[in-house]
Amino acid sequence: MRRTRNWILGAAMAGVLGGAGLVGVSMMRDSGGSTRPLAGTFSEAGVRAQAQAAPRQGAQAQAPAAQKTPSPAAVRAARVKALDAALKKYAASAPEFSVAVLDRRTGQRYSYRGTEKYETASVVKVQVLACLLLKAQDARRDLTATELSLAKRMIRLSDNDATTSLFSKLGRASGVGACNKRLGLTETKVNSAWGLTRTTVNDQVKLLAELTDTSGPLDAGSRKLAYTLMSTVDDSQDWGVPAVARSTEKFTVKNGWLARSTENYRWIINSVGRVTGPGTDVSIAVLSHDNATMSGGITTVQKVAKLTRQHLKY
Repeated sequence: MRRTRNWILGAAMAGVLGGAGLVGVSMMRDSGGSTRPLAGTFSEAGVRAQAQAAPRQGAQAQAPAAQKTPSPAAVRAARVKALDAALKKYAASAPEFSVAVLDRRTGQRYSYRGTEKYETASVVKVQVLACLLLKAQDARRDLTATELSLAKRMIRLSDNDATTSLFSKLGRASGVGACNKRLGLTETKVNSAWGLTRTTVNDQVKLLAELTDTSGPLDAGSRKLAYTLMSTVDDSQDWGVPAVARSTEKFTVKNGWLARSTENYRWIINSVGRVTGPGTDVSIAVLSHDNATMSGGITTVQKVAKLTRQHLKY
């Protein structure tokens, strides 16, 4: 006769109060109805442990490996690489430009073609202002009423006659050149025609830093006056660096523009300044030349400045 096996698990208490264990009784039943026991003793603690261990082991097997957080240096390197690529792509179809950014909170500086020299046009007026303030400091005096009036016109309105007057008062190219050494501007060569002074974006962000550095050559009064003048330029001249500032932020700026006769009257367009606000304190310099029009040059420097903010996340 064909035999079939059915396993029936029964449980009986082995102790009244002591609970020494569970007795598992297996009964094998054949087709004739007779039974015979197959008994085994199981520890209650052991059964419970096995039941609890199974899901834990499964969870551990399924858990993904923990991801390592990138270091600040790695994050910075990735941002710089992305910005380099973005600027290189833009440069393929734009007039020649350079840009530098100094983050005063971290001390980190970024530059793209940072040592390339450009004619300053009117951004040299920031140098003239800094040197004028240093000269007054050396004499332990404030600016005279005439000097202050000229400085306001030079920075707020970009007045050329006011600049020429102050440039002469400072000793022209040799005097401003000597002052530049005190400011640490090693890549700037002053021209007797002050607008043709040649500089780099690296030197320009260094100059901007000296206008705010509490341990630099300018005292608190000089730093405050420079900030006041550069944060109140005429509305028609607040393009360039200010394009990256958010509504909650403040900016300073000095721009330069010149249709260069030696370059078929194509435009030099430059912008230097600072953006400050919650969590932000950066100095930015963008220098460019060979722009077909002034408006086109403004578009270029603003695009470049915005790319630095987009990728450096300041």
